[in-house]
Amino acid sequence: MLLATRHGAVLASTAEINELKALIVSAPDELWAELRKLKRPAQITHCAQLRDRPAQDIEHRMTARAMRSTAQRVQTLQAEAKELENEILALVRQQAPELLDLLGVGPITAAQTLVSWSHQGRFRSEAAFAPFAGVSPIPASSGLTNRHRLNHSGDRQLTSRDAQRCLKRVVCRKIFKILEHAAGSQLVEAEELAKAA
Repeated sequence: MLLATRHGAVLASTAEINELKALIVSAPDELWAELRKLKRPAQITHCAQLRDRPAQDIEHRMTARAMRSTAQRVQTLQAEAKELENEILALVRQQAPELLDLLGVGPITAAQTLVSWSHQGRFRSEAAFAPFAGVSPIPASSGLTNRHRLNHSGDRQLTSRDAQRCLKRVVCRKIFKILEHAAGSQLVEAEELAKAA
């Protein structure tokens, strides 16, 4: 649920950023001059702090008002997404902290992996887990060329896809071992508690 809620906040934030970019591009020259040299985070901060300038014409004032409102929504959504990510991180650290030690696996990837994996025994082996993760090789041979590609959205023309497939498969293998080990440890603890009771 937290993953889905965070994803919604990220999508909404992206939509608001796109709206803000459109407002900046079509802004009156004075506002455009203030914002054009700033990078995106600085633009958002600057726009969120814009104040009414009664001396300016109505177009300038209303554009500044729209920018301020949009930028403040972006900040709110980004703060919400970060807060949810922190909660997700705490849950991942509780369930499978070993996943976070893997290079390239952050709290969101680790959480999605745990949600998709579900429980120990769902996949009989790492080889069964690989197609689910989209990293199992599919023969893509032609003539004398003998090679494999990813089973989802693979591109037979790009050799970098082969390298990515190999690397993803290695990561998938590690993730499966970590998940199986963590679940096995929890099962042993539960059995020991049941015996003690």
